[in-house]
Amino acid sequence: METKTILITGGAGFIGSNFVPYFLKKYSKYRILNLDKLTYAGNLSNLKEIKNKSNYIFIKGDICDAKLINKIFKKYNVEGVIHFAAQSHVDNSISGPGSFIKTNIEGTFTLLETARNYWLEEPFKYKKKHKDCRFHHISTDEVYGSLGNKGLFKETTSYAPNSPYSASKASSDFLVRAYHRTYGLNVTTSNCSNNYGPKQHSEKLIPKIIKKALNKEPIPIYGDGKNVRDWLYVLDHCKGIDLVFHKGKSGETYNIGERNEKNNLEIVNTICDILDKLKSLKDKSYKEFITFVKDRPGHDRRYAIDASKIEKELGWKAQETFNTGIKKTIIWYLNNIYER
Repeated sequence: METKTILITGGAGFIGSNFVPYFLKKYSKYRILNLDKLTYAGNLSNLKEIKNKSNYIFIKGDICDAKLINKIFKKYNVEGVIHFAAQSHVDNSISGPGSFIKTNIEGTFTLLETARNYWLEEPFKYKKKHKDCRFHHISTDEVYGSLGNKGLFKETTSYAPNSPYSASKASSDFLVRAYHRTYGLNVTTSNCSNNYGPKQHSEKLIPKIIKKALNKEPIPIYGDGKNVRDWLYVLDHCKGIDLVFHKGKSGETYNIGERNEKNNLEIVNTICDILDKLKSLKDKSYKEFITFVKDRPGHDRRYAIDASKIEKELGWKAQETFNTGIKKTIIWYLNNIYER
């Protein structure tokens, strides 16, 4: 296998910190650069199992720092980019949208512009030594807006973002598309459904439910709890990204989802049932801590992804069901965060 240097942005975040160890193990001849600013969502302890790998380099830095990005490309001869880094918490985007605009839009632009200048001689003409270089962009199903009770998001679904977060991700998706159409940059994009699994930040729904339950605190559920999401186990997502990066068609978008539609009430009840068995309270169920709170502004009612394109074209298939994935997730949190 040809040795390549791959720049992974946001590799200390939730999905990135699951992807980097998986990627290093599968592609031992790749040199992996992990660029992360280490904001609230980035945690190097999530990568402790690979910190001494000879083909792994961690760089603390901001994707908006053009000088740093240029320096990294030149110093290490970057031959591929897998771009995870993003501000992603919807509630935070409502209270403070500015950082989402800067990171998700300006940061993506900085990476694209550096890749264009380093890899291409001119529009649609790659430098000979960089002819196989690719930029893969990880996005979200939230760019498509909200679904009714029926239907699925397809790659052809019109964008209709409803929060500052999803609007900033939609903007970054359009930048990636534009760099392919205008300059001929070899890009791919994947839009995923809600991820869950080990290493996720405690602000997100599933780890928050686990944390609140184990602390015997009220478990907050927005509105009536009937908001539906398609839940994707993080390692299944990592395998999908791997396939798109290596085998996806240039300029194409691939939706990644597991057809695991669950509303928030189903999620919290399932977690409480598993905790009742694994870490029983004896005198009551964790369900007694469920509390309904005021819904968030612009809360999309339902997301669900049609993953048939990546399944048919690239042979991707989810390995986990929600029942197997959520149990693995809870056991990981019990063993690593909240010791039994």
